[in-house]
Amino acid sequence: MNEPTPPPSTPDQGRDAKEGIGPRLRRRRKAKRFTLAQTARQAELSEGFLSQLERGRVSGSVATLQRVTAVLGLTVGELFDESWSDDTALHRYAEASPFRFGTAARKIRLTPKGNNHLEVFLGEFEPGGTTGDEPYAHGDSEELLLVISGRIEVTLGEQRHLLGPLDSVSYSSATPHRAREADGGTAQVLWSISPPSY
Repeated sequence: MNEPTPPPSTPDQGRDAKEGIGPRLRRRRKAKRFTLAQTARQAELSEGFLSQLERGRVSGSVATLQRVTAVLGLTVGELFDESWSDDTALHRYAEASPFRFGTAARKIRLTPKGNNHLEVFLGEFEPGGTTGDEPYAHGDSEELLLVISGRIEVTLGEQRHLLGPLDSVSYSSATPHRAREADGGTAQVLWSISPPSY
């Protein structure tokens, strides 16, 4: 396993790591129910080095942080996001930045990317819109899809469910799944995922 030999920490470096990066990594790891050994193995680091990184005893290189955050579903930039520790995050629909996905569909993230325990998206489908041609899976989280408006056909493995307004279905995100607008109109859904894995 290759990891950089850490340089001697200055008081400022130690303080920044202790108050920021280390605890953030540790909280995220525990939220995803990963052991220290499991995370270290996937990031190709020693367990001892990762433990010291989480406690702010050493500093990791950008390459090291990239490997760890990839395992935990983060980016290096998110580790340094000053809003990470905010207890309250206000989201206004009019100021949202939706992203396209699938076919004739888009998602809006409602929770901050730094959330450790919950990830929520608003999905908007145009007539005939889908999450994609094929079912997809991600992580091993608990996921719930709630239909807000319109009619949605949800495929879970070999099962198909037709949902109307305020109907919902829950499943493991590891199960291949797909959502499709089923009524020739528009539809809105809400996805809740815990812990974050999308």
